[in-house]
Parts: sequence; C-alpha cells; structure tokens
Amino acid sequence: MSLFRGLQFLTTVNDLRALPDEGIEVAFAGRSNAGKSSAINTLANHTRLAYVSKTPGRTQHINYFDFGRERRLVDLPGYGYAEVPEKIRAHWERLLGLYLVSRRNLIGLVLIMDSRRPLTALDRQMLDWFLPTGKPVHCLLTKSDKLSKQDSIKMLREVEKEFAGNSQVTVQLFSSLKKQGVERVEEVVGAWFASYADEQAAAADVVAAPDVTDER
Repeated sequence: MSLFRGLQFLTTVNDLRALPDEGIEVAFAGRSNAGKSSAINTLANHTRLAYVSKTPGRTQHINYFDFGRERRLVDLPGYGYAEVPEKIRAHWERLLGLYLVSRRNLIGLVLIMDSRRPLTALDRQMLDWFLPTGKPVHCLLTKSDKLSKQDSIKMLREVEKEFAGNSQVTVQLFSSLKKQGVERVEEVVGAWFASYADEQAAAADVVAAPDVTDER
C-alpha cells in the first residue's frame, strides 16, 4: 500500500491546546482555492476524505488524518480569502503562525500553491514563519493541467530558481485532475518520516550506549 492510501480522518481542532500530544506530523498549507483539499484527496485516492468547499475559506479548523504508526497528516486552514471576516482571518493567521513556529511534532511542510499564481505575499509569509525552524518544505504547484506543458515547466523553473542553493526547499508540479505528481509527493513525505525514525533510533542508541571509562 502506498503511503497516503491508508489515510483516515482522526480529529479536528480549533485551538492549539487541543492538538494531539503523541505522534509526528506533516502539515499541508496553502491559499484558499489553491487545491489543497483536492491534492489530499488525490494522494489518498479518496474523493471526499478532505472537504472540498465550493466557497473558498470555509475550512476553519486544523484537521488531522492518520497514516498509522503514530504518523499524521495535518490539513491547515486555507488562507488569504478576502471575503472571510477580519476577526476570523486574524484568528487563522495567529493559529497558523504559532503552529508552524512552535509545534514540536511537526517534521515538514507541504506548501500548496496554484501553479498559475505561486509565491504570493501570503505564501511568502508562510515560508518566513516556517523556514527558520530548519525543517523541510515541499512546494506543490497544483492545477498544472491548466497550463501548457511549456508554461508549466517554465513556472516550475522560476519557482525552483527562487530557492536555488536552499536544500531545505523542494518543488514539483502537481495535477489532481490528471493525478500527476503523486509518486513524487509520496517519495518526499515518506523520506521525511523515514529520516525522523532514523534520527530517533540513532538518538536511542546513544542513550543506550554503556559508559566505558578507562581505569588504567
């Protein structure tokens, strides 16, 4: 079974104090209407796992999905929709900022951007919050089927150029409609989980190593 195919809904929260204590997690974030929920559904091969709203900005909570083995996918509220009331938008932004900066369980961020309009001011704000943590970011340029092959590759190169020399950030094209790019996301996110498991195992070995003292 591929990484995302066993994904199941776990819980939804609207307060950082209610976040699960256990497990490790990868967050999916993006502008409202950038195709985040569709991307999650496509990766999971499930048409209605993540809620796809006809009204952008409707999803107001942090939604948790479970991979099994204490691994989570976190669907963060979409940001940047103008018609959302200011009070609610301010709450989301405060919630997102605190979560991205302070969440210890978080091991990586998948940033969803419409391939026709990537790296908006709010996308850059998300990166400004998250990049200082040193954790990896994988950018999905969604709706690539809306562009010609030439234009989609051109946009991919432009976004890659933005992060040239920064190994913390990777970029790919993605299409939920044509189910293109699924394998690449699985490789990247799967590698994050595997790397974390290796680091934990190495740390456990260090702790368990006997203290050998030279008594000569």
